[in-house]
Amino acid sequence: MARRALLVGINDYRSIKDLRGCHNDVSNIRSILKDYLGFTNNDIRVVLDSRATREGILIRLEYMADKACPGDYMVFHFSGHGSQIRDRNGDELQDGLDEIICPWENSWDSGFITDDDLDEIFRRIPRGALLEVILDCCHSGPDTGENGMSFRGVFEESPDSVSRYLPPPADIRFRYEGEEESLGDVRGFRSANRSGSRSTMKHILWTGCQAYQESADAYINGSYNGAFTYYFCKHMRESSGRITRRNLLERIRNSLRHNGYFQTPQLECMNAAAWDAYPFQYIAQQQPQKRRLCLTTPYLRGEDVRQMQKALQRAGYSIEADGVFGPHTHNILVRFQQDNRMTADGVAKDAVFDKLYR
Repeated sequence: MARRALLVGINDYRSIKDLRGCHNDVSNIRSILKDYLGFTNNDIRVVLDSRATREGILIRLEYMADKACPGDYMVFHFSGHGSQIRDRNGDELQDGLDEIICPWENSWDSGFITDDDLDEIFRRIPRGALLEVILDCCHSGPDTGENGMSFRGVFEESPDSVSRYLPPPADIRFRYEGEEESLGDVRGFRSANRSGSRSTMKHILWTGCQAYQESADAYINGSYNGAFTYYFCKHMRESSGRITRRNLLERIRNSLRHNGYFQTPQLECMNAAAWDAYPFQYIAQQQPQKRRLCLTTPYLRGEDVRQMQKALQRAGYSIEADGVFGPHTHNILVRFQQDNRMTADGVAKDAVFDKLYR
């Protein structure tokens, strides 16, 4: 059960408007992964500015997807510019708009990454592995505007807050200007692509705003940050990572609204259980007690761990059933073994299971 993370932040773009809070976003997410989720330096790849090229981002995502095995957990965080583009396929215009994230060398002919590019990679992830994606850029969410169209949200830039929206140049914008009402639905990073389906059964998607909105690059508490990433990490710290995705989304939205940011973060999960699980923790749907449980690096995670913890609770031990076999679970298991005159090695195997579940 491996863990891998790719964190991308671009402040200094080659030829388009720079941003200011993307490096801090990466540092913030990296801290959360290390402090609360057990990720190590070797588990995390950080790519900033000129290293965050289209090729550099896609190659690293492909590596994560191709290395993934059932039980693995992966994180992809992107902080930078986002936009929309009506793509061309030969001489025929495609219906609708592609959502894009903008790499360091972004160009409007082919130097961007579309929702379809990401989906093609995410499809390689095997069943039983999970990728959690966090996009703090403009036009990153589903198209849920009142009129079903894509349009720029109301965003007033100031010295303390700028938009992470990158407007296409005139020649690109002219491909669809005045025809918005006749375009098909905006595909978005979570909606159906040209093939008619998405890979969302294999990943969880957080977006900083809806498809018709803009994400703020804002000055908050003495430094520049993506407003969405800032409050994401703030509430993760306040809860020590022990907060459901559903509750976290609600708190982030409330904080953004309270502080005057006109963006509504979105969350897409593969099933109802994922909404009520902790972020960055994949609770695998496995049959319990089919493997030996012990303290490892990274920590073992899964429903079998959770069931063992619940059994220890029923036996009178003070332990949280979070599905993560960390040091506290190890210590409680050793106490259980000592109390029952078993080898106190902190390893749960047949003898322990027989005693816990008799």
